[in-house]
Amino acid sequence: GSDFGSGGGGGGKLDPGLIMEQVKVQIAVANAQELLQRMTDKCFRKCIGKPGGALDNSEQKCIAMCMDRYMDAWNTVSRAYNSRLQRERANM
Repeated sequence: GSDFGSGGGGGGKLDPGLIMEQVKVQIAVANAQELLQRMTDKCFRKCIGKPGGALDNSEQKCIAMCMDRYMDAWNTVSRAYNSRLQRERANM
């Protein structure tokens, strides 16, 4: 484990800014992992009828389009969520 209070020379006090940045990075990594896992699961189930040693042309196109649509949907939801968070913060 890492020591959040080390290296700051602040007499052992925790640096809230540093902690928040570390939490933000961890959340971003978790979100990226979740996105990849869900996209893989959904697109595989949708596009791959009979798994084999290689993808045929129609499977490749289906996977590419499925991933594009999934990313578009994810980005739309993320933008809406971030916009809502900003509005709520502004109202605090």
